[in-house]
Parts: sequence; structure tokens; C-alpha cells
Amino acid sequence: MQVFNYSGPEFSPYDDARETSDHEPGPWAAPVASGALSATVRLPGSKSLTNRELVLSALADSPSTLRAPLRSRDSALMIEALRSLGTRIDELSAGEYGPDLRIMPGELAGGTSIDCGLAGTVMRFLPPVAALALGPVAFDGDEGARRRPMRTTIESLRALGVDVSDDGRSALPFSLYGTGAVAGGELEIDASASSQFVSGLLLAAPRFTDGLSLRHVGDSLPSMPHIEMTIQTLRARGVTVHTPSPGHWVVEPGPIAGLEIAIEPDLSNAAPFLASAIVAGGTVTITGWPATTTQVGAHLEAILPLWGATVSMSEGGLVIDGGAGVVGGVRLPGIDLDLSEGGELAPALVALAALAHGPSRITGIGHLRGHETDRLAALAANINALGGAVTELDDGLAIEPRRLVGGPWKAWDDHRMAHAGAVIGLAVDGIRIDDIGSTAKTMPEFPELWQRTVGAATSSRIDPLNLF
Repeated sequence: MQVFNYSGPEFSPYDDARETSDHEPGPWAAPVASGALSATVRLPGSKSLTNRELVLSALADSPSTLRAPLRSRDSALMIEALRSLGTRIDELSAGEYGPDLRIMPGELAGGTSIDCGLAGTVMRFLPPVAALALGPVAFDGDEGARRRPMRTTIESLRALGVDVSDDGRSALPFSLYGTGAVAGGELEIDASASSQFVSGLLLAAPRFTDGLSLRHVGDSLPSMPHIEMTIQTLRARGVTVHTPSPGHWVVEPGPIAGLEIAIEPDLSNAAPFLASAIVAGGTVTITGWPATTTQVGAHLEAILPLWGATVSMSEGGLVIDGGAGVVGGVRLPGIDLDLSEGGELAPALVALAALAHGPSRITGIGHLRGHETDRLAALAANINALGGAVTELDDGLAIEPRRLVGGPWKAWDDHRMAHAGAVIGLAVDGIRIDDIGSTAKTMPEFPELWQRTVGAATSSRIDPLNLF
């Protein structure tokens, strides 16, 4: 498996000095759509599911096999981190997007350093796992990772009796000293900044001596579907998990079974591709769309019709029909949308709202300020630099209709910022994304898939595409 080992420099969402990527020779010209699409896209595996299953496989009592796991920077960081803790991970036969994986759990051992990159799943899932190892484990990541919220992880480990040293930062870098066991028991945390704080503890909890009774005591809890995903993956491996009341989870101590698991395609990464049909017009089909899932991308089935799209299931997958699309003259309505359960969809949806003819408000996403970058500030800065009118709210964004013009689009090391720029670039000529390489975080194939979806876009129409 290829490992992506780049790290980005320090920057601000409003830093105009960074014009080109450290990982690309220059800006990437987003292709413009000049006609309706007829595209079929097969996406790589889910990052959220891949990294959860990797962690559970490393903690299991027997080997596991992951079919069609994601091959990306985030998953590569997780794999290398688990290997450094004593887990054997072998590559099997290669599929379309990379090899299947065989995971053989071993005795967890410290005496290692873990590179978290910008991966929230690595920096929040692995410290409770490392606490089960014997010896010291140091955690660090990209410069941007040092700005991501980590206080809840650090304080929760200390409350569980784990020795953590962070020099008072409550952030990366920090280190812990594992004693080979964690007692567990009762624990209260504030997970308002990220549901990953909950998931990270729940994933390791079956290996705690007394299991875990975890209560969230904050005002809000974003991205509940991700916690449901964690619970489902635990139960599938024979772990007993109770939810006595909202915000209270009880994990019983016990073995974690090894399994053979097929990883679903990443439905959050489907957002820009499905949005492309609304902008360019025509249809886009995402193959392998699951009938039932805990992925937040499933919310797109209900959200995209708010802009007039038709969504249906076929034997080939999920199909979205955008009609004539923005490029064909459709005037998109403004919408009022609460995305508290699916914040990671916000960048692509804000891009759609920026192309609408009515004002929109997308709320419930205040926690996105603590992601790879401050996504609210980044979206507002990028769109306003193109002539838009986006205002930051306490928990979201207000988007007023404006005619946009081409210009630079900054990714700020954030894959979903790059996705949003590509969506706008379908309708606005001259969008130049400074760091398309940032998409390697969860989908290294994005530039190629996007180009093949929209075509070269140099003629008066787009020929039907059948990508796979």
C-alpha cells in the first residue's frame, strides 16, 4: 500500500500568501461543464468504516479480512500506526482501488511514535488503544492537526487513570504511558466538538477491564450517525453495547471477534459527484450504494431533492437526475438546512447553495471550525473572493445569491474544500484549486474520477460517460 507522507505548513484560512500546493506543481484548473452528464462512478471504500474496522481488527481475538478497504492517506496512517503498536497487516489481492487487507492482532506494545497526519480518526481513536499497550506512545501530526480539538481525548484518558503528558496544551503533540490495561468504568465527557471522542472510547472499551459506561454531558453532540456506525461495527463483532438513554452508552467487557468484512463505498465522498448532476445537468449514478447504512452520506437522498433533483435507486446504484442543471439554465432555490447530523456533507452543499438564485442558511455545523481547517471561515473566504456573499453564523453559514467569477480557490490541506471548489468550477470558468493533492486524504483518485465524470468540457455538449 502506498503511504502518503506529506505534511502541510502552518497557515490561516485567510492567508493569501499560499498560492500553490506543496504537493502539486501548480493550481489545478477545475473543469467546466458545457452540457448534461450521463456518468456512472464507482467510489473507493468508506474512510469512516475502514478506520473503525482496522481498529477493531487490531483489538480482536482472531484475524480479520477487509475487502475493498479505502486506500488513502488517512487509512495509510492508521495502518502504519497499528503496525507500530504490534499488529500485523498484510496486503492480499489487489482490487480496483487497492489491495484487500488481512489483519492479525498481536500483543500491543509501546515504545513507538504515531504520525496522525490530519486524520481525526487516528488522533482520537488510537490513544485509547495505545493505553492498552505496554510502554510509552507519542502522538503528533501535521501542523494543522495541532490546532484540532483534542482536550476531551486527553482529559478522558486521565480520568481513566492513564498517564498523559501534553505540557498543558490539551492538543497534539502529546504522549502517554500504557500499562497494558485500562480499568474503565464510569466516565463523563463533553464531546460537543466531535463525535470521534465518543467513538474512540467505545471502540477500545471492550478491552477495558470493567468495560465502559460513557455519558456525554455537553450541550450538543454532532454527527450522531457516526456514533451509530461505531455501535453497529462493535455489535457485528459480538460486543454487547447498550444505549440506556440519549448520550449514554454502556459497553460490556469481552472479546472482539475477527471477521471478513466488505467495506461500503464512501457515501460522503459521493457528495460532489451527485452535486455535479445538479450543476451540469443530466444524471450521475453511484454504484454499490447500500440499501441500508449508518453513513451520513445517505442523507443526500433526502437533501438533494430540495434543489429539484430526482433521486432513485436502480440495479446500477443510486441515480440522481439534475434535469437541465445550473449550466442549462435551472434556477436553484435557496434552502434552510440543519446539517447537525451530517456536517461533513456541508462543503459540497454550500457550493451548491452558492450557485442558487435564492438565499440559503446551512446550520448545525459550528463544529466544522475544528476540522482539517476552519471549514466555515474557509468556505466563506473562498466564495466571497469569487464575488459571493457568505456570512458566518454561530453554527453555520448564510449564503446570499451573487454572480461568481473565476479565480483561485484555496484548499488549506482539506479534501472537502477541494471538492467544493470543483463543484463550483463546473459552472464558473476559471476556478483554480491550489492543492488538489489534498484529496488524497480520503480519495487519491478524485482528480481522475472528476475529470472522467465531467469530461474535458471543451465542446458544446458532453458525451455520455460510462466510467467503469
